[in-house]
Amino acid sequence: MDRSVAWRAALLQALLLTVTALVLATLLDKQFFRDWGWLAGPGAWAACALVTGVVLRLPPVAVLIGAALAGVPSLLTVLIGVHWLGAPFGVALFAAWCGRLAIRRGPRLTAA
Repeated sequence: MDRSVAWRAALLQALLLTVTALVLATLLDKQFFRDWGWLAGPGAWAACALVTGVVLRLPPVAVLIGAALAGVPSLLTVLIGVHWLGAPFGVALFAAWCGRLAIRRGPRLTAA
């Protein structure tokens, strides 16, 4: 695992999710989240993951697969009524996935 990529993925994903949540909470009312939260939450998670993947130069399809798998803890916590408890676990799992992806992409080319 590339620990540098994992840490950067964790920090970036957490930052992007926080900013996205704050912006959405400011712009939209509670009823929107009751009606559309099932779509807005995973959509925001996937969008933040894609941005994280682009910044870290990771393959987008693999990033989305990792984001979907890492989102499972959040889904479970929503079902038991403690929605935000799953976010830290999801971020950690997503970061580990990104760290593994960085190893698979091979050595980085550097400019001479």
